[in-house]
Amino acid sequence: MSGRHSGQRQTHTVEGTDPQLYVAVHEPGSDAGLRPVLLLHGFSSSSKLNWEDTGWIQSLLQAGRRVITVDLPGHGRSGAPEDRDSYSPSRIRADLLQAAFDAGVRPLQEGEPGSGLDVVGYSLGSRLAWEFGATQPEIVHRLVLGGPNVADPLAEFDLIAAQDYLADGTPIADESTARLLKMALLLPSNNIFALLSLVEAIKAEPYDPAEAVPHVPMLLVAGDQDERIGSLDKLAELAAGAGATAEQLVLPGRNHTNAVTSRAFKQAAIDFLAA
Repeated sequence: MSGRHSGQRQTHTVEGTDPQLYVAVHEPGSDAGLRPVLLLHGFSSSSKLNWEDTGWIQSLLQAGRRVITVDLPGHGRSGAPEDRDSYSPSRIRADLLQAAFDAGVRPLQEGEPGSGLDVVGYSLGSRLAWEFGATQPEIVHRLVLGGPNVADPLAEFDLIAAQDYLADGTPIADESTARLLKMALLLPSNNIFALLSLVEAIKAEPYDPAEAVPHVPMLLVAGDQDERIGSLDKLAELAAGAGATAEQLVLPGRNHTNAVTSRAFKQAAIDFLAA
């Protein structure tokens, strides 16, 4: 891995016992001297779709931030392990920690703005970022959570109905399951059976944000047309109860699908993470 000022993008795949996660480290042309930013995409998306094509990576690089992107198991350019354990949220968080250390992230040190890590998550990535921030206080400095939720929609996903549909086209009665599966099938790079393994693993590790709350400043963002917008106040209350500050940003005219493309969202995140 070359130096921080190389202006190049380094990529590698986590090997060994890890689930072949595709990790990319993007170096700014002019380094602002601040900690790296880890970007976590949503279900059935990828780092390219969520962060590169929407301009996030370029905007962060222009702000002088070093960027780490990870494709979740079964997504994008990552591998699709056969064992379900590789898809569990706790395993993914452990692998994210290893990827961060591999990229040179150091524990937070007072007075050293380059130490630690900022994390930006969207949708499923927000769930992972919330839990990562709560379990890794020694490295997480700030969080930006887009399209977050107090419950994981994947927990209610009808796996049997999805498998029947894939096998013989049996219609799916549950609208949420049908919508998520359709979304997953739209991206050719997705391994649909790996994504179903991810859903199964998520069901085995239910999400309860109240169980572990990050004690760091956070920015909560959602479009005003996003059905998850009601979660912002609830997550902010949890943060306040843990002694953390939580700012909120509502994006007019945006829904869960297109909020991530908002320039206002990108700029608010860059400004928030510059503190």
